[in-house]
Amino acid sequence: MKKIIQIARLELSLLFYSPIAWLLMIILFMQVSLSFTGIMPDLERTKGGPFLTSSLFTSPDNLGLLVHILNSLYLYIPLITMGIISRETSSGSIKLLYSSPVKLSHVVYGKFAAMLTYNLVIIGVLSLFVIGAALMIPHFDYPHILVALFAAYLLINAYAAIGIFVSSLTSYQAVAAISTFVVLAFMNYIGTVGQDMDFVRDLTFSLSMPSRAERMMAGLLNTRDVIYYLAITGMFLAFTITKLEMERVLKSTFKQVGRYALITVVALSITYISSRQPMIGYYDATATKTNTLTKASQELLKKLGDGPIEMTEYVNGIEDSYNRASPSDRIADIARWEPYLRFKPNINLKWVYYYDSIPGMTENLIKYNSTFNKYVVFMSNANQLDLDKFLTPKEIHKQIDLREEGARTVMQLKYKGKATFLRTFPYERNMWPKEAETGAALKRLLVTPPKIVFATDGYQRSMDKLGDRDYKKLLNEKITRGSLINQGFDMDSVSLENGQIPKDISALVIADPKVAFSASALTKLRKYVTEGGNLMIAGEPGKQSVVNPLLDSLGVKMLNGTLVQKSREYSYGLVTPQVAAGAVAMSPSLQLFYAYQWVVSMPDAAALSYDPKGPFDVHPILMTDAQTSWLKKGKFTLDSAALTVEAKNGDEQGSFPTALTLTRKINNKEQRILVSGDADFFSNMELARANMRTANSGLAVSIFSWFAYGEFPVDVSRPESKDNTIKLTKPRVKIIQVVYYGVIPGTLFLIGMILLIRRKRK
Repeated sequence: MKKIIQIARLELSLLFYSPIAWLLMIILFMQVSLSFTGIMPDLERTKGGPFLTSSLFTSPDNLGLLVHILNSLYLYIPLITMGIISRETSSGSIKLLYSSPVKLSHVVYGKFAAMLTYNLVIIGVLSLFVIGAALMIPHFDYPHILVALFAAYLLINAYAAIGIFVSSLTSYQAVAAISTFVVLAFMNYIGTVGQDMDFVRDLTFSLSMPSRAERMMAGLLNTRDVIYYLAITGMFLAFTITKLEMERVLKSTFKQVGRYALITVVALSITYISSRQPMIGYYDATATKTNTLTKASQELLKKLGDGPIEMTEYVNGIEDSYNRASPSDRIADIARWEPYLRFKPNINLKWVYYYDSIPGMTENLIKYNSTFNKYVVFMSNANQLDLDKFLTPKEIHKQIDLREEGARTVMQLKYKGKATFLRTFPYERNMWPKEAETGAALKRLLVTPPKIVFATDGYQRSMDKLGDRDYKKLLNEKITRGSLINQGFDMDSVSLENGQIPKDISALVIADPKVAFSASALTKLRKYVTEGGNLMIAGEPGKQSVVNPLLDSLGVKMLNGTLVQKSREYSYGLVTPQVAAGAVAMSPSLQLFYAYQWVVSMPDAAALSYDPKGPFDVHPILMTDAQTSWLKKGKFTLDSAALTVEAKNGDEQGSFPTALTLTRKINNKEQRILVSGDADFFSNMELARANMRTANSGLAVSIFSWFAYGEFPVDVSRPESKDNTIKLTKPRVKIIQVVYYGVIPGTLFLIGMILLIRRKRK
């Protein structure tokens, strides 16, 4: 060890007495400084944002200083390592090493130890930016950044080991520098080669060094990638020792090749074994554990036990989403499942590629005098598809019918005889399902999904239409992420006049009936309520005679008249009641909406009244503003003139409930009923309202979650980030720019100059 330290000290003195080492440090600092100081004025204006630590240093979608510098670190190492061994060879001092009592392995380890120290200085240079940010950001996420710096350190150490080996192959330093640069550039680029071929993809990805560091940059330290870098570093150091020993002691070509092969096999075996899922250890260094599944998802995977899950991803080669789900995207696809494989390694991933007609495509092709076969040929040429690797429509139909899924990219999960779809969302920037959708699909494999049933009598609103007043976006739109069908719910419909209300449903919904129900239908409905069924009734003003017979047995009444609200910006017919305390009792997730007095948009709403001594416990969840709203009686025209309260016509000013929850204990469970004086608040149009900040979406989802007793949607909420503010003023921005543009690089330059001048004098 003593000799290794002595060699390292000597090598370090040569490094730091070289202008190249100092010049490279200054260039690296200035490269990062340009980005770091450039973002400061924007941060000063915005005063921060969520996850500032990640945004500044490790997020590839934002500034991501450390992530982006990974792609250029390989440019710096060759100029440092080019002379480590080749200098000894060209000067002839290598012969003294061969004849000295010092082991060649000690020489290599000593020189590598010097590089470890220099690389630590590089990390120290990058840490100057971390320190600057930490002084400005309260609750800075230190563990996350320490892991990111450690990942960068492992990467450049592996680069250094490769550089040392290349330096041992030639006596010319320039050749060593160029060769090292070529090798490192190759290992940076190789990860993009052959991604559409399974074997080649796995091989090239294993050689792609920066991609592994990027995974740890996100804050997830794992033994697989750490061992990989250590194994690669050890392998190239062993290559270097072998090269030097082979020059000192002549051996046959067979023995030389055999030794290199043995080193390679040992290193790759270590990386392979350590990359098996059960062998991987993880540490999530982020403050909010963003790289780890939430407790809810972990519990789901735990309940699934030891039984295997089969995930089959079906990809249509002629559909637009193929460009984001092709075989070349397989590595990223597997990475999306890694958080789940971490807790359940026996999730078996499969991919099936096919081509099939998209619903509506055939009709459109006929309009343009074309055929499906011609379109397939066109798309295969455009996307360079080998159709022999794709299942034909006939073949895929034998396996599964995906026409109901729009023949889009979709995943099917199977577990113990159960199956469910996990969908993608092609019209979003990130089309892949997130933890909420994946958790819902996994939970459907364990429990009976909640079913929401819509009554179809009386020309009611539809859950299957995209009209302004219908509900498909919220309930039954397969390509909408937040739609309840993608959050674990099943949807169905029933005619109360001609059919029977299904058993064991989560809720029956009667939305804006326009004609009176028959005595037979009312009998079925009352029996359903008497037996403890959950119910939602949403009416509209002017339909009191239709709705009130449905409410008689509940102790609730829809008052005559229409609610109006005084407004400078909107029609008086748009009522915006506030979220009331009863909503929080219904769903604690609405606490913030209640605390910040959010409103719900309700065009054409009716007021409700209830009997406090009725059969149910009643709680208003939406209340109008007593100062600006009133109950307007009789007929009126909204756009003729500004409306006023006319007491002589029976108008009543005050605060009125527009939505009520009713509960009672029956049959060993809590019966839940919701009555609304408006059927528009969860319609397609109101959920898409962009000109008003409303709680419509949050309230609607909470209502159906309430009917499902909180089983769905799966709660994957996380704590909010604490590093979301920054202490910056314009004078401080100027100071930062002066320090990072002038003071620090100037100091590095002066230290280097002083050392070089002192050495020259000696």
